[in-house]
Amino acid sequence: MKGQTVILAGGSGGIGAALADWVASRGGIPVIGCRSNAERARSLAARIEQRHAVAAPVVVGDVLEPGVREALWAAAAGVGDLYGLVPLVGEPARVAIEDATVEDFLDSTRINFVAPMLLARDFAARVGGHDASIVLVSTMQAVGIFPGSTLYAAPKAALIHAMKILAHQWGGSARLRVNAVAPGVTTSGMAEKSVGDGKYDPFIENDVITRFGRAGDVAEAIGLLLRPDSYITGQLITVDGGLTLRK
Repeated sequence: MKGQTVILAGGSGGIGAALADWVASRGGIPVIGCRSNAERARSLAARIEQRHAVAAPVVVGDVLEPGVREALWAAAAGVGDLYGLVPLVGEPARVAIEDATVEDFLDSTRINFVAPMLLARDFAARVGGHDASIVLVSTMQAVGIFPGSTLYAAPKAALIHAMKILAHQWGGSARLRVNAVAPGVTTSGMAEKSVGDGKYDPFIENDVITRFGRAGDVAEAIGLLLRPDSYITGQLITVDGGLTLRK
């Protein structure tokens, strides 16, 4: 991946950090986007430069704003060839449907579906006919049935269907692959607090899964889909230790 840039929007947290390391270790250049935690993003960029001698640009702001998306493309173009996009943006939307307001529904849809779609659309317009890869990040809650997860799971399930449409629409001569991953119970990101609170302990106690996922598990799956000249498109990889098969 030498000289190729991969935009990690919302990528300053656990999975994003593991993925930035994966990209840089292969000669790629991660472009780290974050909505507000600039200190964490810049700390990650410093670690990447120290470990891999790769200068990873940082862009701060909400990707729902056109100017922030433009800043991501500009940052990527300034350091290498635009190649990959992984939108790691999202919010857990822990509101029961019985209590949800219209704004709750709209907020979750904006951040969990609209934001990744805008990034994917703009990315596709810029890569032209070059070999390129988009990996969308969904959730196990979009694959299995988890009561109480409607506001979060529904937009994330829409991502999976949109991924298949876009893989068909942008494939062929465009050489643009679109895939998705669905992380399970992972000890980083949005699930980290729930894991720490013991919410998912019964899955271990009842032998549904042998352990909780790690950021590296998800990063490796995304990395598989990011590999240049890959033969995989329109596919979903569920990284949940088999939880949604056995729940």
